[in-house]
Amino acid sequence: MSTTTRRLIGLDPGLRFTGWGVVDMHGSKLTHIANGVVRSDASLSLAERLLQLDEGLSAVFDDYAPHYAAVEQTFVNRDGAATLKLGQARAVCLLTPARRTISVSEYAPNFIKRSVTGSGHADKNQIQAMVQMLLPQAEIANEHAADALAVAITLAHAGDFGGKMQDAIERAEAKGAVI
Repeated sequence: MSTTTRRLIGLDPGLRFTGWGVVDMHGSKLTHIANGVVRSDASLSLAERLLQLDEGLSAVFDDYAPHYAAVEQTFVNRDGAATLKLGQARAVCLLTPARRTISVSEYAPNFIKRSVTGSGHADKNQIQAMVQMLLPQAEIANEHAADALAVAITLAHAGDFGGKMQDAIERAEAKGAVI
């Protein structure tokens, strides 16, 4: 069992509300540290809103000093403009840890749902219930923070913290395997 404590942050991108959740992982034990939401003001320009997200997330990273980060991947929907705005908010979520040379993992929504609930088609209530069960000491701010905690839990379950997976991929590629 590992004696290292790893601080993980999960991010649930959104232009209006970006959820964040911080957990500590010691071996296989997870401990809730904090969660919340960074909001942007809809009356501002897109650039100013992205700056609000960046400043808010930067403060969270400064306050909680995570070692690893994970971000939910964007899915494309029928509203192209909304998808583009979500993608821009997601870029801020990727940039904030990258500036601090923190490793960033990305997970698809269905993978996160399956990791936390066992079902890739779980609804928001099921996700919140499982997050609360896995982190009973947490007072979850709202659904965005719950989703971010689910991302952090997924990172704890699926993260390649020692680089073993990447090393295996590189060895396989060196032997000519197609990955």
